[in-house]
Amino acid sequence: QVQLVESGGGLVQAGGSLRLSCAGSGRTFSWDAMGWFRQAPGKEREFVARIRGSGSGTYYGDSVKGRFTISRDNAKNTVYLQMNSLNPEDTAVYYCAADTPPVGRAWCASDYLYWGQGTQVPVSS
Repeated sequence: QVQLVESGGGLVQAGGSLRLSCAGSGRTFSWDAMGWFRQAPGKEREFVARIRGSGSGTYYGDSVKGRFTISRDNAKNTVYLQMNSLNPEDTAVYYCAADTPPVGRAWCASDYLYWGQGTQVPVSS
């Protein structure tokens, strides 16, 4: 059974940092592009970041550029999202996803095949 499991979410104060992890199982994701999305209450799912299988190419949504960093450890079948300078507008459920095969559009959620169940990140002011 193919699974993506996010962890690392939790309450954080504005200005703080958090690192999310997404562990894959059931297949290797080393060749797949991996992405992070988020969804705030009452809003549509928003693209956050994407990383190529090799790790050489990364892409970010405008709202997180310069604050968030996506990375991966293919030996661990795991993707990370380092989030710095968090603000209340970053409050959302964060999801990781796999673009399998890696031919989809970075920002398009429907192009990703596998999804985790999400981890909540509330940011207090």
